Amino acid sequence: MDFNRTQGLKKDSDFRKVYKHGKSFANRYLVMYILKNKSENSRIGISVSKKVGKAIVRNKVRRRIKESYRLNIDENVKSGYDIVFIARVAIKDANYDEIEKSMKHLIRKSEMYI
Repeated sequence: MDFNRTQGLKKDSDFRKVYKHGKSFANRYLVMYILKNKSENSRIGISVSKKVGKAIVRNKVRRRIKESYRLNIDENVKSGYDIVFIARVAIKDANYDEIEKSMKHLIRKSEMYI
């Protein structure tokens, strides 16, 4: 999951570190954790629980979150952060526009826009 300025967050230990030490922001569809990292690039992780639905639904949600980040946020967010998005159960009924709006809201709330 490489974007222009963002790489993927893959290791379980990295996710746990962001959960434990990071700051969280939430709304109806997403929970976002952010933690300053030691590199100049940001890393993004996406977590979609089995509570959201079967694999097809979870993958669709994951793809929508990734695409929304890539198109709207990747270039406009401060670099050097680990960011984890956790999908809430209500997201399975959301369309792409609602997910995009929700993600932008969280980024603004966290004051990470450049």
